[in-house]
Amino acid sequence: NPNHETQNPKPKTQPCNYFEPDEQKLDLCSEHGADFRINYATQDLKSALKEIAPEGVDVVYDPVGGPYSETAIRNMGWNGRYLVIGFAAGDIPKIPLNLPLLKGCSLVGVFWGQFTTKEPVKNVKHLTELLGFYQEGKIKPVVSKTYPLEDAWKAMNDMVERRVTGKVVLVP
Repeated sequence: NPNHETQNPKPKTQPCNYFEPDEQKLDLCSEHGADFRINYATQDLKSALKEIAPEGVDVVYDPVGGPYSETAIRNMGWNGRYLVIGFAAGDIPKIPLNLPLLKGCSLVGVFWGQFTTKEPVKNVKHLTELLGFYQEGKIKPVVSKTYPLEDAWKAMNDMVERRVTGKVVLVP
């Protein structure tokens, strides 16, 4: 999703790489700041990651899980961080625990719902900063489509069927 993974309002010190099996979404991510793109439906993920990050990847943001998670972890750089966001692929990967040891990398669970209740002060600080970026025009959410509230089921269906490339907005 190009809304938050590739739009970084702070100066980038590392290239932003994006991997996705959909060319339309990859095009959108390129338009919004991705430096490199990998279509893992048509390219070998391991080889492509080695080519663009020979020393390994610094951060992986993974909202999908599934069969490519282990490959991504195997291509982590020393002190890298693998962010576990969710499991949109349906399968929860079984990661060999020797990989974080050998790579010197961290697996980090990012559960925003829990974060909001466990660390409410930090949550408000982060949201305030994020809204400031939006107000300053540093980030511009990509809205794929708006739906009337009564068509929420259509919006959900389009997301499940992977027919959206950005955010979906429900309007009253």
